[in-house]
Amino acid sequence: MRLFAAVLPPDGVIRELGAVVDALRELPGADGLRWTGRPGWHFTLAFYGEVDDGLLPELSARLERAARRTGPFPLAVRGGGQFGHGRALWTGAEGDLATLRLLAERVEAAARRAGVPMGEHRRYKPHLTVARSREACDVRACVEALDTFVSRTWTVRELVLVRSKLPTSGVPGEQPRYEAVGRWPLSGAG
Repeated sequence: MRLFAAVLPPDGVIRELGAVVDALRELPGADGLRWTGRPGWHFTLAFYGEVDDGLLPELSARLERAARRTGPFPLAVRGGGQFGHGRALWTGAEGDLATLRLLAERVEAAARRAGVPMGEHRRYKPHLTVARSREACDVRACVEALDTFVSRTWTVRELVLVRSKLPTSGVPGEQPRYEAVGRWPLSGAG
């Protein structure tokens, strides 16, 4: 299974961001972007890639432990940026970013201990991808429009293990499908 650990914004925040993204789609150059679907909006904490089914029980147990050790924390969607000269357009986060980063470190460590090959460690950069492009493109107008956006703040209360199923039909615009395969409450119990 192709898996990642994530924080999922609540529906109200998705609606707020959706209104902004709808306006971005009207900006010059936006037609060259592939816009991600609202059901897939998330903050990835750690991407695991293809995980052998036999590792899932150990990974799940370790993710549960990471969630239990992390308390709930406030988060909001804020601002925007780009990776790879417009290949990814994203919005960022504000709130208790120290706890968000700690949770990201814990879920990466959980995977390593469960035997999931993680490759090279990278410093965690919280972002929610709203559009992609196969080629470099100018997304400065979109980044500027996102600059002043701040969603309502919510309390992150759970860690989610998500399975992603990539499109296979070859139909242009088809989106990956996401399915939660595990959810664990954040409890801060140590």
